[in-house]
Amino acid sequence: MTKTIVRRKVPDSNNLSDSYHPVLRQIYTARNILHTSELDYSLKGLLPFQGLHGMDQAVSMLVEALDKHKRILIVADYDVDGATSCALAMRGLALMGATNLHYVVPDRFEFGYGLSPEIVEVAAQQQPDILLTVDNGISSIDGVRLARAKGIDVLITDHHLPGAQLPDANAIVNPNQDGDTFASKCLAGVGVMFYLLAGLRATLRERGWFNKKNIAEPNLADLLDLVALGTIADVVPLDHNNRILVAQGLQRIRRGKCVAGIKALLQVANRTITSIKASDLGFSVGPRLNAAGRLTDMGLGIECLLSDDPQQALDMAVTLNDINKQRREIQKDMQALADIEMLALEAGPDLPFGLCLYNKEWHQGVIGILASKIKDKWCRPVIAFAKDSNGMIKGSARSIVNVHIKDVLDSIATREPGLIDKFGGHAMAAGLTINENDFIRFKSAFETELQNYMTAEDLEDVLITDGDLTAKDIKLSLAELIHQAGPWGQGFPEPLFDGVFEVANRRIVGQHHLKMTLTLPGSQHKYDAIAFFTDDETWPAQVDTVQLVYRLDINEYQGRKKLQFIVDYVEPMS
Repeated sequence: MTKTIVRRKVPDSNNLSDSYHPVLRQIYTARNILHTSELDYSLKGLLPFQGLHGMDQAVSMLVEALDKHKRILIVADYDVDGATSCALAMRGLALMGATNLHYVVPDRFEFGYGLSPEIVEVAAQQQPDILLTVDNGISSIDGVRLARAKGIDVLITDHHLPGAQLPDANAIVNPNQDGDTFASKCLAGVGVMFYLLAGLRATLRERGWFNKKNIAEPNLADLLDLVALGTIADVVPLDHNNRILVAQGLQRIRRGKCVAGIKALLQVANRTITSIKASDLGFSVGPRLNAAGRLTDMGLGIECLLSDDPQQALDMAVTLNDINKQRREIQKDMQALADIEMLALEAGPDLPFGLCLYNKEWHQGVIGILASKIKDKWCRPVIAFAKDSNGMIKGSARSIVNVHIKDVLDSIATREPGLIDKFGGHAMAAGLTINENDFIRFKSAFETELQNYMTAEDLEDVLITDGDLTAKDIKLSLAELIHQAGPWGQGFPEPLFDGVFEVANRRIVGQHHLKMTLTLPGSQHKYDAIAFFTDDETWPAQVDTVQLVYRLDINEYQGRKKLQFIVDYVEPMS
C-alpha cells in the first residue's frame, strides 16, 4: 500500500537550551518537550510511590509476610512484562529478607490468562499464605473469590484497565484503578512491581528492619535492567517517568551491571552490550523471551532472568533462541494462509474497517504477532483467532491510533451480552475468547462497532516524520546525538526523516534485504542505506530517484563506526 508522508507539527516556542543541536531541538519540541527538565532522566525525577492507591495495604501485607515468614507465591504472566515482573519480585523480595518465596506461571494453552480458578487450584497445592499477582489479576474476579474462599490472601499488582467490577483482593496496586492519583498511568506491570518494592523498602527502613535482621538495605536501582526490558517489551507509552526507568536500566545494561540472562540474550542476538538502545530490548531480547510463553512455557524465560550463573543463563538463552526460530517458521506459515485470505478480501468492493481472521490450523501462541503484522500492512484493527478448547476460539487484537480496542470490545459485550466469553487488554492490544459458532456474528458486530469509532481517514497509511535533512546535518555526529538522546519508544518515537535521493546502486543482500548507495540531488556525498525484509522485484527497470522515510543509524564493524540509513519506506519516483 502506498503510504502518505506527514511531517510533525513543531510548536512555535519552547524553553530548551540553545546548546542542543537544532535538529534535536526540533525533534524534542515536536514531541511536546518544552522544558529541559523533561529530559532529566536522573532517579530523583521519579514520581513518588505514595501516589499509588492501595500501596499502604499492599506494603502492610508484605511486611507481615516477611516478619512471619509467610509463604508468598507469585502468579506471573506468560509475556516479557510478566516474566520480568516475576523475576523482579523474586529478586527484590529476596533482598528484603523473604525466605519462603516461590512462583507459578500459567500455561497459556491449559489455563489461559491471569489468576483463573484453574490456576488457583494449582497454586493451592503449594499451600501459599499469599498469592501475589504480577502483570495480571485486575480482571480475575472468580479466581480471587476462590483463593479467598480457600483462606489464601491475594495481593494484585497490575496495570491493565479494570472492568466495571474489581476483584475482592486484600490489596490492589494498579495506577489505572478508580481513585488512583499516581500521575503516570503508563507503568508496565514490571513498573508497578518496582514501585511496590520501593514502598516496601521505605516502610522496612522506617521500622529498622534491615538493622534488626542484619540485612544490607537493597539498592533497587540495581534491578532497573529488568524494569527497562519489561517496559520496552510491553510497548507502554514512554512518558517522562517511564523514560527515567528505561534510561536508568539501559545505563546499567551497557555497563554490564545486569542479570546474567539479559547479557546472555543479548549475546545470542549478536548485540553489542555497550551500545544497546531501547529498540534492541524490544526487537532482539523481547521476542526471544516471548517465544517461550508463545510455544512452550515461560518458566524457562523466568529462570533465565533469575540465574546468576553466566553459563547456565547462556545455555537457557540458546534454547530460547532456538524456540524463537521455531516461532518464526510457524509465523511464516500462518502469514502465508492469512495472505491467501486477504487476497480474497481485496477482490471485494471494499475492505472492512476491521479484519477478523480465523484458521483452525493457526497456533494460539503466535496469533498476536500475526495480528500485528496484518495491522501494520493494512492499517486497520485486526483480530486473529485460533482454536482453543471446548468449542471456543481465542483472539488476539491489535489496533491503530485513535481506536481504543478494549473500549470497542467493551461496547460489543454491552450491546450483545454473551457474545464475548471474556476479554481484557489495553488501548492498542487486547485478548478475547468467543464460541467458534459465533465467529461470523462477532465479525459483523466488530465491523458495526468500529464504524462508531472510525472514519475512512483513519484507514490512511500515514508515516509521520521529522522532516528532511540537509547535507550538513546528515552526519555520523547527528546519528550519535539521536542515539544518546533516547530512550525512544511508544509515545516518544525514534526520529524518522524523509527526503528525495538519487540511487547510485542497489543490490539484494541476505536474500531479503535491499542495500542501496544514495546521494542527495546536487551532492556527490554517498550514503549507505538498507531496507530490511524487502526487495526490488516490483520496481521499474530503471530507477534513478526514490523518496525515502529513514532513520539515522550507526553501523559499527571491527571497532569502526559509519553512518547508515535504516529505511522504513521507499517509493520509486522514476
